[in-house]
Amino acid sequence: MESSFISLLWIAICAVAAPLLAGLVPRRLVPEAVILLVAGVIIGPFGMGLATTDDAIGLLRELGLGMLFLLAGYEIELSELTGRAGRRALVTWAICLGTALALVFLVSLTGALHAEVALAIALCSTALGTLLPILKDGGLLTSPVGKSVMNHGAYGELGPVIAMAVLLGTGGPAEALVAVIMFALLAAAITLPWRRIRRETSKMMSLIRAGSETTGQTTVRLTVLLLVALCVLAEVFDLDVVLGAFAAGFILRRALPSGDEQLEHKLNGLAFGLLIPVFFVTSGMAIDPAAVAAQPLTLVLFVLMIMLVRGLPVFLSSKLERDPTTRQQIFDTRDSARIGLFAATGLPIIVAVTSTAVSAGQMSPANASVLVAGGAITVLTMPLAATLLAGHNKDRLDPPTSEVSPSRPV
Repeated sequence: MESSFISLLWIAICAVAAPLLAGLVPRRLVPEAVILLVAGVIIGPFGMGLATTDDAIGLLRELGLGMLFLLAGYEIELSELTGRAGRRALVTWAICLGTALALVFLVSLTGALHAEVALAIALCSTALGTLLPILKDGGLLTSPVGKSVMNHGAYGELGPVIAMAVLLGTGGPAEALVAVIMFALLAAAITLPWRRIRRETSKMMSLIRAGSETTGQTTVRLTVLLLVALCVLAEVFDLDVVLGAFAAGFILRRALPSGDEQLEHKLNGLAFGLLIPVFFVTSGMAIDPAAVAAQPLTLVLFVLMIMLVRGLPVFLSSKLERDPTTRQQIFDTRDSARIGLFAATGLPIIVAVTSTAVSAGQMSPANASVLVAGGAITVLTMPLAATLLAGHNKDRLDPPTSEVSPSRPV
């Protein structure tokens, strides 16, 4: 227990230092997540050895991963996913997955890599949970570019999560697909009681609202219960907990269709104040710098493959998108490039898929370190390039943060 508190102390120091260091960079061009990862490498077992990931820290890490995906799922509007832009984003992601599978298959013929499926899933992911703070800080959430990034990011996280469950499960793909369907049905059933509870005249809702501003904090506790319950349900069906966390975010948005600003502020405090920094720091602690340094070419190739497999199709999809009424191009080349760069930002899914592959014995820890490091590079470089690409032309700048809808977390 003593070592857990010592490790947590160093993680807390990193969590406090990260936003301060990020604030020193002009225009906050270096994402806080990157600083947290680097700090994790420094204090971790492959660095100075000041902190380790034992069972206690590991539990906090899992909760941080869960909160990251819960908030990402909460930001997704079902109407956006099923709308015209959402369907285009789904088709684009499917093309990305097909391209990734074909590419890694060709490379595997040379014997240069293993865990082809895990690598393909990692290549076509988008770190929507990681992008959310960047989009919020830049005031992009309500802009056309931001909405497009949200659509592509939603499928860039949901698609890989389902692909992980189906293609990397312990059973066959058919069994895994049945498990995903059963999980989805049970998760949907959880939303049914909310139709009655959220009515203005519901006594239960009155009790929940009354307790939300007391030491009971009923809304926060219900959210944590929802998150843990869906993660447990995912484990029961032998699925990754990320799927459960993402589903919890969807359910929370359905329960609060117009949002709840007070709850969102509280969840942001819990998530970004404690749990999510723990996830990023511990992810950095798992990176072996020596293994990464020993494979520089692999690292560069992985980043280039992400740009080719994920960034390029999203760029082309955005470039070809037309207004259904006027048939005019919605995004110019610069904005399409920005959307493609944001979509090529990957990390949490890469961490999750490499952890699954390592646990299954399909990938070595050294190769996993390289892929996670590559994901960290995309978090540093892709949003940075997209931000710089926006330029200083005010006609291109998106609405400021103050214009974000109050139903969204700020």
